[in-house]
Amino acid sequence: MSKKEQALAISVKKSEDISKWYTQVIQKADLIDYTKVSGCVVYKPNSYLIWEKIRDFVDLRFKEVGLKNTYFPIFIPESLLNKEEEHVEGFSPEVAWVTHTGNTELAERLAIRPTSETIMYDSYSKWIRSYRDLPLRLNQWNNVVRWEFKHSTPFLRSREFLWNEGHTVFATKEEAEAERDEILNIYEETLRELMAIHSVRGQKSQNEKFAGAQATFSQECFLETGKAIQGPDFHLDGQNFAKAFDISFIDEKGKKQYVWQNTFAITTRMIGIMIMIHSDDRGFVLPPRLAENKIVIVPLLFKGKEKKVLDETKKLAKKLKSFNPIIDDDSKIGAWFKFGKWEIQGIPIRIELGPRDVENNKMVLVLRDNNEKKEFDLNDSKIEEKLEKHLEEMQERLYQNSKNFVEKNVKICDTIKEFESAKNKKEWPLVKWCGEVGCEESIKEKYGAKSNNIPFEQPKKAQGKCVFCDCDAKYYALICKSL
Repeated sequence: MSKKEQALAISVKKSEDISKWYTQVIQKADLIDYTKVSGCVVYKPNSYLIWEKIRDFVDLRFKEVGLKNTYFPIFIPESLLNKEEEHVEGFSPEVAWVTHTGNTELAERLAIRPTSETIMYDSYSKWIRSYRDLPLRLNQWNNVVRWEFKHSTPFLRSREFLWNEGHTVFATKEEAEAERDEILNIYEETLRELMAIHSVRGQKSQNEKFAGAQATFSQECFLETGKAIQGPDFHLDGQNFAKAFDISFIDEKGKKQYVWQNTFAITTRMIGIMIMIHSDDRGFVLPPRLAENKIVIVPLLFKGKEKKVLDETKKLAKKLKSFNPIIDDDSKIGAWFKFGKWEIQGIPIRIELGPRDVENNKMVLVLRDNNEKKEFDLNDSKIEEKLEKHLEEMQERLYQNSKNFVEKNVKICDTIKEFESAKNKKEWPLVKWCGEVGCEESIKEKYGAKSNNIPFEQPKKAQGKCVFCDCDAKYYALICKSL
């Protein structure tokens, strides 16, 4: 292997040091670049294309169920941010402030958007007057800034990230609650059908719910490190913000009523989760439905035989244009370096085409996820159909791998010994639990773990005492360290 090839290759195994491995993958797959602002990175085209596909997929489904897009300012006056006490307390350590314009101090500090409830609900209180103004279902795609954390990890934990913010308003509690599964179904479909990720849906504990919400629900993912990480979430906000911002309406009987609200989001964190779940020691593994370029064609160029191979490469690329193929015909770079480059970037299918292949009317196809090689006739009239089949099989294989991993590692724990055993084996403990705030604080202090969520699908009825304390158990909850 040349020095250039060595520099390109992933030099650490995922199983040995996942942190260093992850850092190398995101850099060598050309997904991000670091900047001089700590915790803020550049989303290079390779990663931003992924985010665009996620965004477009979710956005279409939002519009199908009646949400409309909007955009609110990134700056939030301090007086608005302070209107909802619990919400402010939850975000105050993370808020970045604008205090000056030029050399002039502002009369009131402006928060750089950590989330948009307060700036949006000031407008909602003006827009909503009658029951005829409801429901109001708005969404915005934007960036947010949350400043406080100890260790920045691109995609997974950064000071600036991209997301959607759904902010919906209803006349009744029942209408608001009915929206929960509609939105969570969209998020679950996104993870499953687009990102090939299996997740567990459930309710967050009182300790872990969104600041200002009555209840939070999430899609939780599990990693090889034995840690869980939260995916998209949905918050039943009840009437907390409505009362703080006087978002009210006159009902059909002429009486003043406060509205019921929800919020929900999916973020660029999902790109990092997807990398962690699917990628391997050779680099990034990208689910085919997220790939902008589903195929790369690498012509093998030998002196005196270049023209015939390149002509056949161009004909093949034209035939496969629906897959948006890349042609890597750089004659100054060796074939093995090219193979490694496109493996690291996660292109789902590589086609190799050399002089002997052309003579024999053949081409070699290599699948990115399992490195399986297949041979096809160059003149195969059904080549597009066959390639599409391989891509769909790859997509399904990645999802099944994710699902099998989660199902294999979830361990039902009815005793503290079973919990400790599962934790030590880096499994995902599903623990008989009371759900009390004090108990969770004790778990954090003793084990460095917390509740991920309380799955909607319970393995059985929780009976007897909580695994961690003398309180009665209420349900089974996923409890482990979180990333």
